[in-house]
Amino acid sequence: MARLGEGDKRWIVEDRPDGTNVHNWHWAETDCLEWSRNFLTNLLSNKPLIDGEGNLKIRTKKLEKLEGEAYVNIRKGKIIPGYELNLILSWEGEVEDSVVKIEGNVELPYIADENADEDPEIRVSVKDEGPIGKRLKDAFIAKGKPFVLEQVKAYVNAMAKGGPAKDEAEVKKVVKKPVGAAGNVAAPAATAVEEKAKVVEKKEKKKEGFKTITMMEKFSCRAKDLFEILMDENRWKGFTQSNARISKEVGGEFSIFDGSVTGTNVELQEGRLIVQKWRFGNWPDGIQSMVRITFEEPQSGVTVVKLTHTDVPEEDRYGNSTVVENTERGWRDLIFHRIRAVFGFGI
Repeated sequence: MARLGEGDKRWIVEDRPDGTNVHNWHWAETDCLEWSRNFLTNLLSNKPLIDGEGNLKIRTKKLEKLEGEAYVNIRKGKIIPGYELNLILSWEGEVEDSVVKIEGNVELPYIADENADEDPEIRVSVKDEGPIGKRLKDAFIAKGKPFVLEQVKAYVNAMAKGGPAKDEAEVKKVVKKPVGAAGNVAAPAATAVEEKAKVVEKKEKKKEGFKTITMMEKFSCRAKDLFEILMDENRWKGFTQSNARISKEVGGEFSIFDGSVTGTNVELQEGRLIVQKWRFGNWPDGIQSMVRITFEEPQSGVTVVKLTHTDVPEEDRYGNSTVVENTERGWRDLIFHRIRAVFGFGI
């Protein structure tokens, strides 16, 4: 999917003199970063969180930073949001009858469309780590953290509806009907061009579905060593720098990449075969894919891994059409390449 200012221009609508994007056929992209900054500022800034409870007062101050990218694509009336944001919000608190105010920050390092159905990571810090500061920090975590998550969820929902492009999308859904001579609404016969467009659109819908990813990688190691790395949660945590929970039993469940991917072990043959059901959190409900990894040692100390990942949906639940591309890149860059780099298995 082309992003603002990037990619093949054939996928981005250039401004026409008449301002028309016929049938909304091409991508119409709207940059939403400034809109996101204003939207989140209104939701998060200067909000009282605790006013006298437990003899404490805490309120948010202002949005100190919002960096990254945010955009909305619209094609054929379908809204496809995309965003990867880093947010820092300041806050302050005090104990009643005290003139000392304690300041702190809240950081959300990764708010992204790919994790839209999950709570983002929140880091709460305080500038004064003394007893009062610690008490205020704990109080903020208890009261402020749920508040911040609620506002971020409101932002996610607003982006899913089109953000600043919402009005434009709704306008394009309105179809003007021709009026007859007597003022009655006429029902014109569809032109050949319109009928052809409908046929093309129906054919495109039939093409939507699932894809299969195949990959072959070589490693300088024994097959059993590589098998063990992929089935050991502590090693997963090491080379991905993310949380993992992996069962080594057939029928057991696993959760990797901080819960972004979950699944079940279907078949395990030590040093030879891993078969698992995989599901990404941003996929449509009920969809599971199948991963099959075989390990071969054509010569001593060299392992060939063959990956087949079937039933990968072409779009996620938000209409993003980069699922297959991102999944393939994830296998290559976030798993196989990192195993080589961390464990020294490169060839």
